[in-house]
Amino acid sequence: MGEDAGGRVQRPEWLKVRLASGENYAHVKGLVTGHRLHTVCEEARCPNMGECWNAGTATFMILGDVCTRSCGFCAVKTGRPEYLDREEPGRVAEAIKTMGVRHAVITSVNRDELDDGGAEIFAETIRKAREMNPGLTVEVLIPDFRGDAGALRTVVDARPDILNHNTETVPRLYPTVRPQAKYTRSLELLERAKGMGMVTKSGVMVGLGETNDEIIEVMSDLRAVECDILTLGQYLQPTRMHLGVERYVHPDEFRMFKARGLEMGFRHVESGPLVRSSYHAAAHISASES
Repeated sequence: MGEDAGGRVQRPEWLKVRLASGENYAHVKGLVTGHRLHTVCEEARCPNMGECWNAGTATFMILGDVCTRSCGFCAVKTGRPEYLDREEPGRVAEAIKTMGVRHAVITSVNRDELDDGGAEIFAETIRKAREMNPGLTVEVLIPDFRGDAGALRTVVDARPDILNHNTETVPRLYPTVRPQAKYTRSLELLERAKGMGMVTKSGVMVGLGETNDEIIEVMSDLRAVECDILTLGQYLQPTRMHLGVERYVHPDEFRMFKARGLEMGFRHVESGPLVRSSYHAAAHISASES
């Protein structure tokens, strides 16, 4: 695989995607804008945005669009948020109803300046969404709440169908990839959530300089805390200010990760170059019930 004029590894053919477009895409974008909402699809520059939005789905990002952390891989703005929008849960619920979504994914920025890290807004969003949308299933992708078990309990008590928390990378790379996070804290959160009766899920990026053996070790650690669902995808550099791609992992390696994960006992493994945490999320509900 060659390099471009700037010395960056060239993106291979299997990572080329169509630009987001289409009637449903435009409809969803209008709804998101009209309800003054944020989606991780846009903020994280997800390569699957066109596919998912044309299917009438989106992953809602609550607690604003300014994150208190500065992860090396993430395109979301870093800073100190100026306010907490307590009307946001209602707007998310209304948008879900207008879009006709049957399975909603709700994630957030980190709000470390809040005592509960925003856990109560998560819980209220789940409650409002279900009140306004009978039969709705909900997945939450939560931050680590700085290890606060009470904050985690607040979210769990709202009974999402799936509780997702991404480990993101291997322990060795945490100082550069997730400098304000702790690998062991993420594992402890997933273990606590499982102990509270949750179906748990986690995601890992590859291509940041880790080895395949390190990825397998992370997968083993996740199974040790009885994580049910795993997603594995290729890291893509969102801007030149973010960490560069060290390598593009071949689809055959992703197939190997999936096979190993299923052998380990994960109920479902979504593994591929363009896979992201919320990709095919509705299918994970049926996997969680098996």
